Amino acid sequence: MSVGLIGLLDDVVGLAKVAAASLDDAAAQAGRAGAKAAGVVVDDAAVTPRYVVGLSADRELPIIGKIALGSLKNKLVFLLPGALLLSFVAPWAITPLLMLGGAFLCYEGAEKAYEALWPHAEKHGHGGIQPEETPDPARFEAEKVKGAVQTDLILSAEIMAITLSTVAEETSSFWTQALVLAIVGIGITVVVYGAVALIVKADDAGLSLAQNPAPASSLLGMRGIGTATPGGADRALRPVTQGFGRALVYGMPIFLKLLSLVGTAAMLWVGGGIIVHGLEEFGFDGLGHAIHDVAAAAGHAIAGIAGAVEWFVTAALSGVVGLVVGAALIPLVHSVAIPAWGKLRGRTTAAH
Repeated sequence: MSVGLIGLLDDVVGLAKVAAASLDDAAAQAGRAGAKAAGVVVDDAAVTPRYVVGLSADRELPIIGKIALGSLKNKLVFLLPGALLLSFVAPWAITPLLMLGGAFLCYEGAEKAYEALWPHAEKHGHGGIQPEETPDPARFEAEKVKGAVQTDLILSAEIMAITLSTVAEETSSFWTQALVLAIVGIGITVVVYGAVALIVKADDAGLSLAQNPAPASSLLGMRGIGTATPGGADRALRPVTQGFGRALVYGMPIFLKLLSLVGTAAMLWVGGGIIVHGLEEFGFDGLGHAIHDVAAAAGHAIAGIAGAVEWFVTAALSGVVGLVVGAALIPLVHSVAIPAWGKLRGRTTAAH
């Protein structure tokens, strides 16, 4: 009896070791997949703060929470099962779908660059559509959340597709693929919307610090300042905290602009890279080889930081490809896709 129990315990320990190894492997794969999706993640973090513009400060975090929950629902309820089904039913479709997503990123990046150089949507809205007057607060908030979740669905689909293409190359295990997709989906959502929450509240925190005469007594504003005269620790700490607070207030608009630029660049280099890699999958590898050769030559020219130089040149040239593809898509989207979508929505509304 005791021998059988020891054998059973030994089997349990063995299974636990296998499970731990599988979890470690899944975590490593999730890390690699998340790194490949970093460009989309940066864009997601750059895009989301604009959805709380025009809302009162006390509604910013609740709105971000609602968008984060919608993002998790997108990834875990819709995209994860769809990705797994696709990998087992039609794995050949992964690359074409990735390329479509890459083309969308190229279009979005090129559109943002075009808007920055030649602003044209302030009066007529995106696609030349006249925006409505501001609705009541509840409706305005609901529309903000809906728009953010819809945009997130597209970006999340690209993240999950990149993750699936990465993990599918390393394992055919259904459960490992499901676990990696779930880890990446949850992890990226937490990182993105946690960062967005910090970004949108940073200026409020900065204003609080800048106006706080007793940072030590109030524990940096975490408890009431009160009416007591600031002490020596407050007087010593106040120049530092108030200076930092003013830096946050004045610096956050600049940071958001830089983040938007990085997001646009990320869309172009990730989208262009996906297009180049997809072409290689279909046997058109000339462009990919040319980018690799130029990057390798640049790396050899600066041997001390060859790896960083090769990455930068590859990203830059992929960004050029993305910009060209996106620029070609802009007239197609504005002249064909948007009008067709408007007519389709009009017919759908009329039918109801």
